[in-house]
Amino acid sequence: MIDVHCHLEHEKFKNNKELIKSFKRELKAVITSSPHPNDFDYTLQLKKEFEGFVFACIGLHPEYIEEFSEDTLDAFEEFVKEKKDEIVSIGEIGLDYFWVKDEKLREKQKWFFEKLVEFAKTINKPITVHIRDAHEDAFKILEAIDFQKVHLHMFGGDKLIDKVMANEWKISVGPIILRSKKHKRIVKKLPLERIMLETDSPWMKINGKESMPIDVKIVAEKIAEIKKISLQEVEVETDKNAISFFNLELSY
Repeated sequence: MIDVHCHLEHEKFKNNKELIKSFKRELKAVITSSPHPNDFDYTLQLKKEFEGFVFACIGLHPEYIEEFSEDTLDAFEEFVKEKKDEIVSIGEIGLDYFWVKDEKLREKQKWFFEKLVEFAKTINKPITVHIRDAHEDAFKILEAIDFQKVHLHMFGGDKLIDKVMANEWKISVGPIILRSKKHKRIVKKLPLERIMLETDSPWMKINGKESMPIDVKIVAEKIAEIKKISLQEVEVETDKNAISFFNLELSY
C-alpha cells in the first residue's frame, strides 16, 4: 500500500531512520508533504536516502499564510523549478478558514492558492490540496484555472462529490473515516478509481494515539467494508491510482 500524504518532517519522525525503515518493510511507498520552507531541504534529503520509497511533495500551507510574502512565493517557485525532478506534487496548498479567521488573511490565502495552482499547471505538476471550511472558494479557484491534476487531501466536502467527479479530481482517504459519517458517505459515493490512501500522520489521531503511515491498512480495511469488496482490491486499485496520478517510478 501507499500512503500518499504523511509528514515525515514532523518531530515524531524526524531523524528516526529506523522508524522509517520499519514503514518500508510494510508499505510500497510514502509521499511526505513538506508544508513550510524550513523543511524543504530535509524532505528532499530524506527522499534521497530512501530513494524509491519516500517521495516528496512540497508546498506553502495556508495555515502559515501570515508568515508568507510575495518574496516567499518567488523563492518557492525558483526552488521548485530547480528541484522539479525530485518532487512529485506541489502541496499541501489551499485554503483554511478554520484556523484563519481574519478576512484580509483569507484574501491573501486565496491569492497565494491561485498563484500556486497556476504555477503547478505551468510546470505540469499535480497539486495536493488542503481545504478546511472553505470548499466553495477553493473550488471556484480550481475550476477557474481548469486544472485536472488535483489531489484533495482529507477531503470532507460530501455535498460536492458531483463536482469532484465532473472535474476528474482524486481524493485521499485517511483514518478520519473510522469515525466520520461524512467521510464514509464520500467513500460510498466515489468510485474506487478516484480514491487513494493517506494517514496525514502523525497529525491524525486513531483512538487517541498519533497515526503512522502503516495505518493506511486500517483505512483500506474500512473502505473495503463500506464498498463490500475485498481488501486486496482496495490495495491494488489505490496503489495503481497513486502511481499513475503522481507518476511514481514504481510497478503496480
